[in-house]
Amino acid sequence: MITLTRLSGTEFALNSDLIERADSTPDTVISMVDGKKYVVLETLAEVVAAIRAHRAETIALSALVAENPQLVLGRPTPDPQAAPTTPRLASVAELPHTPGGRSAHPEAGRL
Repeated sequence: MITLTRLSGTEFALNSDLIERADSTPDTVISMVDGKKYVVLETLAEVVAAIRAHRAETIALSALVAENPQLVLGRPTPDPQAAPTTPRLASVAELPHTPGGRSAHPEAGRL
């Protein structure tokens, strides 16, 4: 969201993703995709700069969060180099088979 100033002097936040266009006639008029219009004190160049800064900040923060997910989760993430805390399955050795196709292991086939 970007912050802009109404002609009355009050500030408001606007979702810049929903802006359809901005005109300078001579006041800056922002037209939203739903048809609403806002007249603001900022110049057209200032509105465009605010949108660019907001989008750049979003991209920069997404890269930061991708590298440090604990920033969003609010808790430390597991260290991938640390030993696992949950038990893991060990590899299973293949049992020897007899020529008739049956296992030589005495417990094989019992349920």
